[in-house]
Amino acid sequence: MICFLIAIVAYSQDNDLIRSDWTKMHESKSGLYEDYNNLKFGMFIHWGIYSKLGGVWDGEHIDADRSGSQATIGEWIMYSARIPRVKYLDVAKTFNPVGFNAEEWVKIAKDAGMKYIVAMAKHHDGFSMYHTKVSEYNIVDWTPFKRDPIEELYNACQKFGIRMGIYYSHSIDWMDGGDSGNSQINKANPDRIKETRAANLWDPSPVSYTDYLENKAKPQMREILTKFPNLVEIWYDYPRNMNLQQSFEFYKLAYEYQPQALINSRVGNDLGDYSTGGDNRLAPADFGAYKAWETPGTLNNTWGYKSYDNDWKSINEILINIAEIASKGANYLLNVGPDGNGIIPEESVKVLHEVGEWMKVNGEAIYGTNRWIVMKEGPNVIDGGGTKKRKEHGFKTNVTSEDFWFTVKNNYLYIISLKWPQKKEVLIKSFAKLTKDEVDNIMSVQILGCKDQLKWKLKEGALQVILPSRRPVANGYVLKVIFNK
Repeated sequence: MICFLIAIVAYSQDNDLIRSDWTKMHESKSGLYEDYNNLKFGMFIHWGIYSKLGGVWDGEHIDADRSGSQATIGEWIMYSARIPRVKYLDVAKTFNPVGFNAEEWVKIAKDAGMKYIVAMAKHHDGFSMYHTKVSEYNIVDWTPFKRDPIEELYNACQKFGIRMGIYYSHSIDWMDGGDSGNSQINKANPDRIKETRAANLWDPSPVSYTDYLENKAKPQMREILTKFPNLVEIWYDYPRNMNLQQSFEFYKLAYEYQPQALINSRVGNDLGDYSTGGDNRLAPADFGAYKAWETPGTLNNTWGYKSYDNDWKSINEILINIAEIASKGANYLLNVGPDGNGIIPEESVKVLHEVGEWMKVNGEAIYGTNRWIVMKEGPNVIDGGGTKKRKEHGFKTNVTSEDFWFTVKNNYLYIISLKWPQKKEVLIKSFAKLTKDEVDNIMSVQILGCKDQLKWKLKEGALQVILPSRRPVANGYVLKVIFNK
């Protein structure tokens, strides 16, 4: 009993020391959040061996894992179809995405108004999309392609002034990661339901989880952090079975090489710099302990390419997400899933082009903005219920001309509407929350993309604006209220 108590005290002291060391590193980044917040809109890229399969294995559409218990997405096909490692290796040997063009991808992002790209160095299937010396299981050494797409994307981002982040699956690796830490977490929590999710239990590699972390994951992260300097963020993923010490080691590793890079909450054990929301779940009104939030979202119902997923989100739905997320002061990381030939689907390119046309006129109301005293007014509550809910129930929000989102920057207040009213007059009721001094400081009201002088007045505490005859963009409009400094 005495030995047991001593062990508990020592464990607690070790945890306290880890938290203390993390806090020092984390707080040293306080000056980085404004620049990160200013970006607001980025491109996520899920692309790898799974893209070649397109959601199909042995002629079957893989829409759930073969236990029937979980819905699945394109990049999880190795797990969901229980593909043996040797067969997946054979698929990798035929991966030859000759249609890939890094500069075209970056131009698509830039034209959409995106300010940063998060590219995938390694997903859960363990395949490296860059030239690693740690394992020959990479796109240069293992495939006929013989090129490093992450390096090419990095160089293209540098050329076109786009910031870059890197995604790396540090915890899960179905090729080389043993049981992905399942035995570790089950041993540490003997009274809970045994953990089996996400682990390769059908054909596990004959190594321990610790061996994987020490001999593959950490060495590859050192390579990435050395090869690609000045990253805006490190996007770790799925730390389901990691303990505090292991999560801290990956945080510390990134900090030592690139202290300017923000690290997402999926490093695990509450050790991130900013919060990564659930997939397709919109940012909350309160970030809790985090200073920043990023919402990862998809253009259909998958991240990695699925040849038969044609449930594409409309420009209207994407703009609602942009406005909703920006009004809460968060960033939106919108995913594309290129196919096995390295081509971003035409439907994705089309809607991103439409987003870009809106952003050219109205991006001022998004980039570098923060939340106002009111985030939204109007009859519709936007439900960011996540990927599964969206897939099963579709998108049913019909925005009205009385729905408004608010953002603020310096002495400017932006009022975002995505529906042009039948009558020219609009009434923004949230101005009733302003003080008399604030109301007296209103200098003018403009509409972005239009030089016409607007007629406006305060009516019973609300802002009444008469809109011009000409519409600046196809989807709604943005009012810019200028206050005296």
